[in-house]
Amino acid sequence: MKAAPIRQFKDLEDERDIELIKFIFQQKKEKVGALQIKMILENDYFVKMNHKKIRRLMRKYQLITKVRKAKPYKKMAKATQEHRTCPNLLNREFNQGEPGKVLLTDITYLYYENGQKAYLSCIKDGSTNEILAHYISRSLEMSIVYKTLERLKESVQNQFHPEVILHSDQGMHYTHPFFQKKVKKLGITQSMSRKGNCWDNAPIESFFGHFKDEVDFKECTSLSELKQIVDSYIEEYNCHRYQWGLNKMTPVQYRDHLLAA
Repeated sequence: MKAAPIRQFKDLEDERDIELIKFIFQQKKEKVGALQIKMILENDYFVKMNHKKIRRLMRKYQLITKVRKAKPYKKMAKATQEHRTCPNLLNREFNQGEPGKVLLTDITYLYYENGQKAYLSCIKDGSTNEILAHYISRSLEMSIVYKTLERLKESVQNQFHPEVILHSDQGMHYTHPFFQKKVKKLGITQSMSRKGNCWDNAPIESFFGHFKDEVDFKECTSLSELKQIVDSYIEEYNCHRYQWGLNKMTPVQYRDHLLAA
């Protein structure tokens, strides 16, 4: 008989706690898990809750996270004989604890209204996960990577880490002699993944995967609308997306934390 009031009290407590969890879950379009919700609760609502309890409540109230399916890695294009590859200087040591030291870059495609296609080029900081530069284009002409480099230069105010490395796959853009010349002029050392090995540039592949999972970009009706939604997501990701691997900080907070250490 004594167990009944205890169970009733626990059920009432669960009903109270699930309301805020459900609000966050729905606000994030059902695409966040227990760890992400825990960090949002602590940082945005000053509520401490064990992640195991959050997971239990999500199971109890059937809050099922929409998880993206892993997609096979696709190379952009084969390098021609005039292009030159670079050695893999990272060997998957992406996080070297220094902002701006390891930069990761890649290009992905985005389909929007009526099968129209655009391409998103990004540069990500390997230590902080911050997206430092991005550019969207309707074509895969070399200008997409040149513009991304220009935005990177603006982002860091031309103050590059003395040992900065730019890591990419062996796509035609990054093996192009003109691109390599521009990179060298900025004082940046190039590094490349081994041929056909997606794990050698996994962090930026992961970012693209999360973006495609979380953003309804297919609903965009124009390139300008697509650009707005990408800009908004990257701003949210850099400044408001708490990450477990960054001591539960956002990329910008973690960058400032490392610089102050």
